[in-house]
Amino acid sequence: MNDQSAQNKKAWEYRAYEFWIRRDGLPENKAREILINPMLQLKKHKMYFADAAGKRVANLCGSNGRKAVPLALLGAEVTVFDQSEENKKYALELAEHANTSIEYIITDIYDIDLKKYTAYFDMLYLEGGILHYFHDIEKLMSKLFSLLNVGGSIVLSDYHPAGRCITRNLDNENNFHFSPFYFDEKIQHADISYKRFFDEEEQEFFPDVLIKQHTLSDIINALISSGFTLNKFDEHKGWGNENIPWEFTIIAGKEEMS
Repeated sequence: MNDQSAQNKKAWEYRAYEFWIRRDGLPENKAREILINPMLQLKKHKMYFADAAGKRVANLCGSNGRKAVPLALLGAEVTVFDQSEENKKYALELAEHANTSIEYIITDIYDIDLKKYTAYFDMLYLEGGILHYFHDIEKLMSKLFSLLNVGGSIVLSDYHPAGRCITRNLDNENNFHFSPFYFDEKIQHADISYKRFFDEEEQEFFPDVLIKQHTLSDIINALISSGFTLNKFDEHKGWGNENIPWEFTIIAGKEEMS
C-alpha cells in the first residue's frame, strides 16, 4: 500500500459509520427505503443495469453499500472492494436488513488479487467521486481492465474535472468563480468529504485525505491505453441543475482480441 492509499484508508476509517447514519439513517431504515424500488437507487445509471440479474458486478470503492445492495436485490452477484472497515460495517448491515448478501473485500484497489479475479466480472461500477484518490490513473485503469471479462462493460461516473474549478459565489448563488488549477498534478492534502457534517470543534481531529486531480483527457486516455473500447460519454449538470459540467459518466467495454 502506497502512502496516499494508507492516508486515505486512515481518513475513511475515522467516524465514517457515524456519518452514514447521520446522512442515510440507520441501516435498517435505509434498507426499507431501498426495498421500495432498488432500481431507483441507481439514479442516472439505472439503464445500464437493466439486465444485471445473474451477472458478476464489482463495485469499486463501493463505500457504504448504497449501490451494491440495490444491485444485489436486482439479482447481481456483487463484490465490493473498498479500504474502509467502517464502510464495510454499514454495508453488511444494510445488506442483512435488505435480506440480501454482498461480498465485501477490504483492500487497496491497486492490490486486488488478480490470481482470483482476472477476467472475473461482467460489469464494473465506479461512482461517487473516487478517481482523485488514485495517483496513478493508468495503473488503476490497467487493473480494472484485468478484472473485466471479455464482453463486459465498465460504468465509470465521477466529478467532472472542469467542475472542480468552479465554485458558487456565497453572496450570489447565480454567480460562479473559476479557479485556474485544472492542470495541477501535485498530490494535495484535502478535507474528507463528510468532515463538514460534524461540529467545528470536532473537525480538527479528522485526518486529511490525499488527492490528485486528473484532467478529462488523462482519464479517457488511460481507459483507452489500458485496452477499453469507449462506447459512450455523458456530461451532467450540477445537482441543483446548475448549467455547469458537474459530473460525467463513461461506458466502455472489453472486446475480444482479434
